[in-house]
Amino acid sequence: MKKLLKILIPCLLIPVVIIIGVITGDKNYAAVSVIVAVLACVPFFLSFESTFTGRKIVILAVMTALSVAGRFIFAPIPFFKPVTAMVIIAAMYFGAEFGFLTGALSAVLSNFYFGQGPWTPFQMFAWGFIGFISGVLADPLRRSKIALVLYAIGSGFVYSLIMDTWTSMWADGSFVLSRFLAATYVSLPVTAVYIASNIIFLLVLTPLIGAKIERLITKYGL
Repeated sequence: MKKLLKILIPCLLIPVVIIIGVITGDKNYAAVSVIVAVLACVPFFLSFESTFTGRKIVILAVMTALSVAGRFIFAPIPFFKPVTAMVIIAAMYFGAEFGFLTGALSAVLSNFYFGQGPWTPFQMFAWGFIGFISGVLADPLRRSKIALVLYAIGSGFVYSLIMDTWTSMWADGSFVLSRFLAATYVSLPVTAVYIASNIIFLLVLTPLIGAKIERLITKYGL
């Protein structure tokens, strides 16, 4: 049951909550963001209920803080951010649930600076979902740079498509395929920047941060 919940919450329940929030009106985005954040925590607590340690919480806080700080630092460069890379790295070494929570929290916390809005739940889900899949594919991502680059490319497309879904729905709360396709086409240059930033940050940060995380895992038996 717990394993099923860990899959259903990020992959089904959270998207349903976000869609309901859009249909019922943009004014509900704050409540939807809180619900998504709470739901994102559930798989994390289910995973660590038997081995819950302060160290893991500290590492989660540090990885989320680094992700948020990276978004601040690169704010002058539109769409070129290390958030996706940090979320992927967190998931590669600490698992799918850890990655989802890092992504969701990175979005909602950094948006206190960049601006909260009806797009926030979509960003939370987009980065969280990328983190979740990163944890599932952790072994090949750690072993192969080619796999990591391909995943960086795929993550850029996934993030863009999820945000294009919001673009399609925000006007009247309904999903219109033609509007979605138009948004996807117009956003291709932005998607290209997402992909480039993912590749660059992953290739630069993974060896640096990954080595330190491996030492922590060995030292503290995480």
